[in-house]
Amino acid sequence: GQLIILESTTYPGTTRDILLPIFASTGLKVGVDFGLCFSPERVDPGNQKWQTRNTPKVIGGITARCNEAGLALYGRVFDKMVPVENPEAAELVKVYENTFRLINIALVNELAQACDKLGLDIWGIIDAAATKPFGFMKFTPGPGLGGHCIPLDPHYLSWKMRTLEFRTRMIETASEINAAMPAYVVTKAGDALNNRMKPLKGSKALILGVAYKKDIGDLRESPALDIIKLLQDKGVKVSFHDPHVAMIKDDGHTPITGLPMASVPLTDQALRSADLVIIVTDHSGIDYDRVLRESSLILDTRGAIRTGGAGKLVRLSGEAK
Repeated sequence: GQLIILESTTYPGTTRDILLPIFASTGLKVGVDFGLCFSPERVDPGNQKWQTRNTPKVIGGITARCNEAGLALYGRVFDKMVPVENPEAAELVKVYENTFRLINIALVNELAQACDKLGLDIWGIIDAAATKPFGFMKFTPGPGLGGHCIPLDPHYLSWKMRTLEFRTRMIETASEINAAMPAYVVTKAGDALNNRMKPLKGSKALILGVAYKKDIGDLRESPALDIIKLLQDKGVKVSFHDPHVAMIKDDGHTPITGLPMASVPLTDQALRSADLVIIVTDHSGIDYDRVLRESSLILDTRGAIRTGGAGKLVRLSGEAK
C-alpha cells in the first residue's frame, strides 16, 4: 500500500535498476502491492516568483498505476503535474535541465573571455541580445559555477553514458570552461594590480560575496572559495564580506587557510584599506555606489556596477566608462 518516490537527482535507470530490486526482494509486486516513482525536485533558491506550488512537477512511475498514485498525491500540492512515460524519462528530464544550464553558462563565460580579447563589454552585448523575443535565453557570466546541482548533476549522465560506451563531450567541455573561471578571475586580479605597480604577493584583497548565488547563504561549490585559495597561494591577504554568510568554517573540504574566517563589516575603512575589492557574488543588499566611491580598485565579476568607475573598475571584459 505504500507509494515510494525518489526525488534526488540521479542518472537514468536508478529507480528501476537500484531501488526496484530492493523492494521487489520482499515478495511485493510493484504496481500491485506498492507504487514506485521518480519525481525530480525543482527549486531555485532565492527565486520569489517560482516556488514549490507553482513550479510544474514532473513524475514517472514504474507502472501506469504507480503514476496514477503519484499524480493523486502531488496533485494536492502542485498546481500543474507533468507525467512522463517512466522513471528513466523523469530522471533524464532533471539531468537535462541542469546540463542545459551548465552548457549555457559555460558558453557565456567563454564569450566573456572572448569579449575581453576584443575589447568589448559582455554585459552590453548580452542586454542587446536579450531584446530578441524568440530563440534566445539570457545567461550571464561570472567567476565560476557553484551550488550542489549544476556543477555535479550533469556528470551523473556522463558516467552512465560511459558505461554504454558513449562520450558526452559537451558536458566535459562545459565543465572545463566553468572550472577554469576562478583562475581567470585571479589572473585578472593580478593584471589589475600590476597596472597599479603592485604585486599580488602582500596585497590586501576584500572579497564581496562568497555564497554561490546572490541573496542566499549557501557556500556549496562556491567559486569564491577557489578564488580565495588561489589568491592565498599567491601571497594575498584575503578578507571577505557577505551579508548572508557570517563565517567560513573548516569542514574538512574547504581548501583555504586561516579558517574559521569571519565576514568583516563593510565599512568605508575596509573598502579603502583593500588594494583590490573583488565582487564575486552580487548580493542585493550591498551598496555598490558606496563600494565604487570608497574603493581604490575594483574587479567586478558579476556586472554589479554598470556605469562609472573609469580608472578604478575592472570587468571580466570591456573597459569601464
